[in-house]
Amino acid sequence: MARYARVGVGLGGAAMRVAGARLRGGDRKAEAAALAGALGGLKGPLMKIAQLAAAIPDLLPAEYAAELQKLQSAAPPMGPAFVRRRMAAELGPQWRARFASFDLEPAAAASLGQVHRAVAHDGAVLACKLQYPDMQSAVAADLRQMELALALHRRLGAAIDASEAAAEIAERLYEELDYRREARCAALYRLMLADVPGVRVPAPRPELSTGRLLTLEWLEGRPLAGWVAAPQETRDRLARAMFHAWWRPFGRYGVIHGDPHPGNYAAFAGDDGEPTGVNLLDFGCIRIFPPDFVAGVVALYRGLLHDRPDEVMHAYRTWGFCNVTRELAGVLDIWARFICGPLLDDRERTIADGVAPGEYGRREAFRVHQELKRLGPLRVPRAFVFMDRAAVGLGAAFLRLDARLNFHRLFEETIAGFSEAALAERQAAALATVGLTGEG
Repeated sequence: MARYARVGVGLGGAAMRVAGARLRGGDRKAEAAALAGALGGLKGPLMKIAQLAAAIPDLLPAEYAAELQKLQSAAPPMGPAFVRRRMAAELGPQWRARFASFDLEPAAAASLGQVHRAVAHDGAVLACKLQYPDMQSAVAADLRQMELALALHRRLGAAIDASEAAAEIAERLYEELDYRREARCAALYRLMLADVPGVRVPAPRPELSTGRLLTLEWLEGRPLAGWVAAPQETRDRLARAMFHAWWRPFGRYGVIHGDPHPGNYAAFAGDDGEPTGVNLLDFGCIRIFPPDFVAGVVALYRGLLHDRPDEVMHAYRTWGFCNVTRELAGVLDIWARFICGPLLDDRERTIADGVAPGEYGRREAFRVHQELKRLGPLRVPRAFVFMDRAAVGLGAAFLRLDARLNFHRLFEETIAGFSEAALAERQAAALATVGLTGEG
């Protein structure tokens, strides 16, 4: 109930400030700052939704996107008193003795926790992510509000039944609160990307981590937003590294990073100061798929590429879309061809390929929505939710960089020699090495 009250008061106050600003002829920047301040103060899932919305180009007015993007790494932090209390709760009253130094001022703050720079006794520079208080309660309350909203949405004749999607979101959010799991996920990504040049993954420090404190190696880097005006070659290099960082784990191990917004990457530079690759910085939202789901993605790609409808239909059924008729498959194909479009086109191109960013995908989304309203609500299967979200988020990052690559060739390299059995073997071995379980 306290969380409901904070959400209502926080967003209600922001709405009143926005309305007042408009009555007085105020500008959008002040309105956006009021909304970002309210969401940043609330922390938790609502803030993550704002981050996702801001990452999609032209989904929001520019002023709103600029303010909400700050929440990805510069949300309002908790003060030193909170840090001392939480660190003592996690590592004991003598917690400072575990470090050579520890900065009480956070280096970054986001939706579920904030990051502090520290130095270990062996001289290693560390990033300590400390979870905000009462996040379990905040997640539970926000998810309950989401369930109520979805129930109302269904009663109003929605084109999509999101009940399974809600269950998937809930499970992933609760996983994000388990920092021991996140440490194992970081170790998994170091294993999966060990031989991929241009991608760095921080090493976890389990002896300085708990369920609500995650300590990783500190990686120096500069936010991707700082490179959007860089030369084309530089932006392409960063986008290529991001492509490998996301698709390589999925295509070879059945693992995706479900939250690829720009705040979870940073560019690292060589001796000449030019960026040579990307650091991965967050491992809370990691989705592990059964091998047959990955095989379904490969089947969809090859079915669309070679115009083989039976393979496409097999993919939809493998993912859990129930009772897929040819007519419904035709509707799903509209969105599938939009998402897979850059992968199907064997040439250098941008993601939008000449379409204005503000229009990119809107026509397809409108057509799909109209057709689904006509055919009846479509239940979105759980496994599909974060795959779709991550693909959209990764595409948004490529849009911001305005990268020009042959995405088709990059994807073909990723799935060369693909075998469901080989993926299953690699996945099982990798998960066992880092102490993670399978799907989910």
